[in-house]
Amino acid sequence: MKKYQNFLGLGIAGNFALHLAQAGELEEFKDIITSDEAAPKGLFPFYLPKPTSANKNLNTYPLSSNYIKLPKEDVNIQAEPEVALVCDLEYTAGKLSKISPISFGAYNDCSIRIAGANKISDKKNWGEHSKGISNTLFKIDTFTKNGIMDEYSIASFLRRDDKVHAYGEDVKLTGYSYFYEKLTDWILNQLLTQKDFGPLEPLNKYINECNNPSQAIISIGATRYTEYGERTFLKKDDEVIIIVYKHTHISDAELLASVQTNEYNPKIMSVLSQKVIV
Repeated sequence: MKKYQNFLGLGIAGNFALHLAQAGELEEFKDIITSDEAAPKGLFPFYLPKPTSANKNLNTYPLSSNYIKLPKEDVNIQAEPEVALVCDLEYTAGKLSKISPISFGAYNDCSIRIAGANKISDKKNWGEHSKGISNTLFKIDTFTKNGIMDEYSIASFLRRDDKVHAYGEDVKLTGYSYFYEKLTDWILNQLLTQKDFGPLEPLNKYINECNNPSQAIISIGATRYTEYGERTFLKKDDEVIIIVYKHTHISDAELLASVQTNEYNPKIMSVLSQKVIV
């Protein structure tokens, strides 16, 4: 699954209420001041398509639609159910000037849970198969209210020992703190202004070093965990299942039945199913 090799890979921290606290990451952002209390805390890179001055691990292609490979180190790994936006990037006089989301789908911002990491990205890319994106993406008609994404929700599950557990809360995409134009305006400003400070990195510098990529995958923030998801780390032979689905066309019971039987409707579901391997 190398189709996104030339894309910039970015993620958003803190775009869903309470997730950072559940992930044990509030302390890392204590010195990050935002103009709006509900605003995300920052952007981080998870993949850079060319060598840069950033952590060299970020030049390793991490995306997979089938597997999550655990690190060699003995560390806790937690899935992070998210929505990914595939975006076109435009530049004016060599400066990023516009971000246009063109499609969306299920994404796993799988993360190492360690305290005191220098940068967010230190926990995000430990090698191949450390991230996930669905093979089924939906085209965005308009990234505004009353567009296609109003009708979608995200849910996630963990299959362990043949039992299915709800891993993340089932929530509407419109439940993100920043969404639609408010989100793309924030991303553009953050990419142009974010400094090398605390857990954050100078992304505009990285973009320039990558020769201004024309496309990006941007994961827009992890949703809240269920009680089970918050306390459960991944182990070999688990299956992580993240579903972005059209809630106007399927009930909660039907969604769970689809997971239990491994039968999904690609017309209304973007499904990411990843087996955990070592």
